[in-house]
Amino acid sequence: MTHPAVEMLRFTRSEWQRGLRGVTEEDGSRHFGQMNSIGWIVGHLAWQEQRYLLIRPQGLMPRADIQSRFTTGGPMSTPELAETLAAWREITKASEPFLDTLTTAKLVRDLPLPKGKRSGQTQGDAIRRMTYHYWFHIGEILAIRQVLGRRKLPEYVGALEAKAPFRPER
Repeated sequence: MTHPAVEMLRFTRSEWQRGLRGVTEEDGSRHFGQMNSIGWIVGHLAWQEQRYLLIRPQGLMPRADIQSRFTTGGPMSTPELAETLAAWREITKASEPFLDTLTTAKLVRDLPLPKGKRSGQTQGDAIRRMTYHYWFHIGEILAIRQVLGRRKLPEYVGALEAKAPFRPER
């Protein structure tokens, strides 16, 4: 059975995708002041997924370009939305088998840093941080879309009780 933390991450990903529905390439490339473009935000979340679910726990890096271009604190850029969405899909698809293996015992293990150094962050901490990070950027994306004058935007949180109801850990 899927761990509740993984269920919540998957629900959050689906809500994030719902928030992106209807974003055009033009909208995805807009900047307002210091805000990053939606295209960059997508690449940034792909970066975090790759880092926390592929590189650090498994030593896998399917998209080195994502790792170098979308790190926290990296320079502002305006990538194509289609490009970053394709990278996000590739990375999240690659992470699915790993997510299916996670148990409480695995989630409380240290998530290693490069060269095997201890991080003080568990796999569970990383998944929780990533889940909350998605929600931060969902709000940011909707704010950008509102500034662009877009209407009929999704309301959050969606069908939580139907798609990811609370259940105690087994």
